[in-house]
Parts: sequence; structure tokens; C-alpha cells
Amino acid sequence: MKLSHLDEQGRARMVDVGHKLDTRREAIAKGRVLMQPQTLALIQKGGLPKGDVLAVAQVAGVMAAKRTHELIPMCHPLLLTHVGLEFEPREPEDGDELAAIDITATVRTTGKTGVEMEALTAVAVAGLTIYDMCKAVDRGMRLEAVRLVRKSGGKSGEWIGK
Repeated sequence: MKLSHLDEQGRARMVDVGHKLDTRREAIAKGRVLMQPQTLALIQKGGLPKGDVLAVAQVAGVMAAKRTHELIPMCHPLLLTHVGLEFEPREPEDGDELAAIDITATVRTTGKTGVEMEALTAVAVAGLTIYDMCKAVDRGMRLEAVRLVRKSGGKSGEWIGK
């Protein structure tokens, strides 16, 4: 298997996508922020001094997706046609001590390259924003399980993960 971001000498390079056809592309990524149940309750009540945590995290995730090419060196700048974030609060389940907020980002474009990195970046930055806005009450929060769960479009077609 050959890595597309390496040239024949093994040096990093940006892949030339000029010859590819424009296709509709979509990527869905997920992640989770684990926290104390009291922290989740404060988020849901709007009881944190920095404001509406999930509204700010949503804006941060959208902004991050749009600026992914500025953060990940070999990513192409893309004209995104859709960036959506969803947040699903989770109370602790049997045997769990921690609550969570599940984050899902969906990103679309019509173009020559996929939007997997944009979806992953949206999830990561939304999760980091939740941490930033809540760290005064819960420094033990953790962002985990950031992963691509689905992508479609382009030559490789559809891929579905977990």
C-alpha cells in the first residue's frame, strides 16, 4: 500500500487532484466528551458563566471545518456546501460514573477531494470547545473516540466504519 501524501523519495507532498472529476462528497465523524453528571446538568441548564456551551461548540465546529486546510498541512482548501453538528447528551448508564455528550459532524462538498478531515476537525474542535467552556467546573473531562464513521463520493465510493 502506497501513501498518497509521500513522493517517490518519501517526502511529504500535497496530492495533485486536478485530474479528478468533481463529485458529491460527504463525511460523517463522531466523538464524545466524558464529564461529571453535574457538568452535564450545568450545560443543559445553561448554568455556566461562559454562556451556551453547545451553541458555541457548534459555531466552533463549523469554523474549524472551514479552516481545516490551515491546520492540517496537506489538506486542500475546499468550498464546503454543508457543515452540521449534532450534540446528544448522555446520562450515566448502569455502572458508569460519567455522563457524556456525543458529537456528530456531517460535512459535504462537490469537488475533487473528500471532506473526511473537515468532519474530524469539526468534531475535535467542538469537543475542545466544550472542554474549554466547562473546565472551571470539571478539569477531568476527556475527549475521546474521535473517528470517521462514514464517507461517500469520489473514486473509492462509500466507506462505513463504526
